[in-house]
Amino acid sequence: MRIRGTRRRRGFDRGFVVSDHADWPGLLRTVRETGAQRVLATHGHREALVRHLRETEGVDAAPIGAPQPPDPEGD
Repeated sequence: MRIRGTRRRRGFDRGFVVSDHADWPGLLRTVRETGAQRVLATHGHREALVRHLRETEGVDAAPIGAPQPPDPEGD
């Protein structure tokens, strides 16, 4: 319901959620296979995903939500 309301208010064509447990190749394959023109990353290594999608895949991507604290292990 929430995606539909957001889609209606902002004029999104369609939207869906991809599991945060998906692996990197799986995320990239999903973006390619869906033909997504815009990707909003909410957590995980979102800055790395956004940078890769912009620079390598040519996708309009952005991180959304609260900034994440640095990883204490440096990952």
